[in-house]
Amino acid sequence: MPVPSDDRFAPDDDAPIPYMARTREYYAAIGYSTPYRWAHYVEAPFQPLRKPLAQSRIALITTAAPFDPSKGDQGPGAKYNGGAKFYSVYDGDTSKTHDLRISHIAYDRVHTSAEDSGTWFPLPQLLRLAAEKRIGEVGPRFFGAPTNRSHRVTNETDAPEILARCRDDGVDAAVLVPNCPVCHQTIGLVARHLEANGIPTVVMGCAKDIVEHAAVPRFLFSDFPLGNSAGKPHDVPSQVFTLELALRVLETAPSAQTTVQSPLRWSVDPAWKRDYNNVAALSAEELARRRREFDAQKEIARTLRDTAA
Repeated sequence: MPVPSDDRFAPDDDAPIPYMARTREYYAAIGYSTPYRWAHYVEAPFQPLRKPLAQSRIALITTAAPFDPSKGDQGPGAKYNGGAKFYSVYDGDTSKTHDLRISHIAYDRVHTSAEDSGTWFPLPQLLRLAAEKRIGEVGPRFFGAPTNRSHRVTNETDAPEILARCRDDGVDAAVLVPNCPVCHQTIGLVARHLEANGIPTVVMGCAKDIVEHAAVPRFLFSDFPLGNSAGKPHDVPSQVFTLELALRVLETAPSAQTTVQSPLRWSVDPAWKRDYNNVAALSAEELARRRREFDAQKEIARTLRDTAA
């Protein structure tokens, strides 16, 4: 029997982006000497569904921020906007239309433009599934989880607050959708807390290494640029398929730390994976410029955080 030739293999870089390593190298390159410690667990809590999804009330948890025209450019392709960040859990009425955006976080600004909120906020799709009786109903509120680099604050403040609101709303399970690298960690920690306290969860995300490092109960991985955890932009069939697959993971995962990879591909050419925070592709001048921009945004965020406190 002939052996397949190597030219049938995928390119070497057609693998999930190593976001933790890229982020560590990137911040070292722009001058930060202390590496960030990502949340890491070797086991995860696991709560089976207590009733069929067709009878379940589902909560949606997001890291996207409500649009506020007073906070600068938050439109498609906007630069990282620390002024649009939020620092405490918020909620929104799921019976209303919402304009949520992701300019306040580090999504992939090269390969996606943040034009279609359906890629990061699948509330319309959840409402459709409720109308079709695929799920019992959508919870009366969705919840915003602050993108917090502090494990302690997420674990001790934000996750318990989201749990309390989920309990107030009588939800049976939760779908969690992160965007940037730190968002994936935040959402992973929230999922762990909900699950440990009786609420089954599924995380829909694009940063496989970060989510699995944090050890979540159930994870649907889409190998897409950050900012597209709920499907491809302007591609409703992709968004429908991605949410349905997430719900199947929620229903059928046999145990904790179940990861399912979506079969959908962003593009035939995996070259886009080489770009995100890749210091090998950045000049010294570009790294210095990014350091200046990051310091400026950090100061804006610090002021807002102090004001919020």
